[in-house]
Amino acid sequence: MYDQEKVKPYQGDKEKGKLVEEMFDNIAPAYDKLNHRLSWNIDKTWRNKAIKALQPFHPQTMLDIATGTGDFAILAAKMLKPQKLIGADISEGMMNIGRQKVEKEQLSHVISFMKEDCMNLSFADNTFDAITAAFGIRNFEHLDKGLSEMHRVLKPGGHLSILELTTPVTFPMRQLFKIYSHTFLPFYGKIVSKDKSAYHYLTASIEAFPQGETMMEIFKKAGFTDMRFKRLTFGICTMYLATK
Repeated sequence: MYDQEKVKPYQGDKEKGKLVEEMFDNIAPAYDKLNHRLSWNIDKTWRNKAIKALQPFHPQTMLDIATGTGDFAILAAKMLKPQKLIGADISEGMMNIGRQKVEKEQLSHVISFMKEDCMNLSFADNTFDAITAAFGIRNFEHLDKGLSEMHRVLKPGGHLSILELTTPVTFPMRQLFKIYSHTFLPFYGKIVSKDKSAYHYLTASIEAFPQGETMMEIFKKAGFTDMRFKRLTFGICTMYLATK
């Protein structure tokens, strides 16, 4: 068990997956506003980089894991022009907002949403040309199982592009990020979302999540090859790329 698997958003005996679903349903109305403001809109640049990394492969069938309100899926549809893209998440509250955004963008013919448990995906083996995930695998109840499922449903030669929030490793960003994440982030998150626990969980889950070279070994264990990573914005976010 990885440390992040022990970190839960709320107290109680429920499994982490159920508590994460409850948390995202609770904060769904405020999520987009908070996500962009807390990252100073830099998250949009990170998503752009992660999608661009897939452009040379021209994926036609895509899966966006932990799709949330669909920002990553919408950007992928616009930049990569796939024939089909499924956004999968455990939170219907988040996906309902995503469905509205997709309809507004007139992308309903490309993007659809499905409630899925990433520990046990309903898709057949070798289904997708590419899989993406932005700021979601940190919430997996079992990281190895979730990545193995992503590997299973990816076609041979298919590509994985993941963004995840991480802890900067160099001075002074490491120290500044710690101050920001332990003070301003939960305070502002509580004011906007009315859910104090959710944004304390965010900080704790980032700090507990395996990073960099450690993640390379975890991807390898799940069956991926050609793994590489790149730290973005002084290490606040890391982009991971891998191939099946």
